[in-house]
Amino acid sequence: MGDYELASNPDGTRITVRDVQNHLLIMLKDIDAVMRRNGIPYFLDSGTALGAIRHHGFIPWDDDADIGILKEDFGRLIKAVEKDMKDHYVIQCFEKDERYNVLIPGAKIRMKGTYIREKNVLLSNRCTGYDGSDGIFVDVLIYDAVSLNRSTGLKYRLFNYALAIPELIMDNVFHINPVAVKRQFLKNADHYSELAQQEHSEYYGLDTTWLWNGFYPPYHYTKDELFPVKYVRFEDTFLPVPNDYDTYLRRCFGDDYMQEPPYSMRKAKHIAEIRI
Repeated sequence: MGDYELASNPDGTRITVRDVQNHLLIMLKDIDAVMRRNGIPYFLDSGTALGAIRHHGFIPWDDDADIGILKEDFGRLIKAVEKDMKDHYVIQCFEKDERYNVLIPGAKIRMKGTYIREKNVLLSNRCTGYDGSDGIFVDVLIYDAVSLNRSTGLKYRLFNYALAIPELIMDNVFHINPVAVKRQFLKNADHYSELAQQEHSEYYGLDTTWLWNGFYPPYHYTKDELFPVKYVRFEDTFLPVPNDYDTYLRRCFGDDYMQEPPYSMRKAKHIAEIRI
């Protein structure tokens, strides 16, 4: 398990987590260059941010990468990827392909010339059939206004709980693309964020995944806690993390986030099949 082997190539050579990370590092460098050139603020998100602070790079057993961006900048990200990265990457999101699963994340940037199949069958990639559509990916998590008031947007929250069930059944059992359900799901998320803004909430959180927090407040951060970002060492380069990364990581992973988990929990968990 030391090398975290994932698969073998037809010629017998092994594919390890580190091989995936080497490709993800190329992607993150390319994304950073495009984001900086276009003036689009973003940051390493979730376990990728944790790896930056705790390991100065990838968590050794982590087989994916995540970035975060504000909803107001998402349209510019789509245009930047399509304009500046089209030779080597594709971006998948509901705005570009209505087959996309809207539950999480907001988008995926995929590397052409590679192939990956995730273990999570409920969120299987349906955006197939074009160049790069099955490639190694970086998840794009979208942040929008959220409220700490549990009653704010309750009807939209309950509505989206109800919509998630037929979406998953139609998409995964009957292989029918529930486009109308997806549109309503995203519309409800927008309505919730609009209510939070009307309350003058200063907090931002993931734009659709507040659904999964039940009746508890979503993970939330002030804009000052997220921006301006700080560039920290990441492998052989420097990449951005949230401005107050300590608060961010404590809310995501707990106060002991610098403590590595037991060896038995250090496992790659996203990839079922891969070709590089």
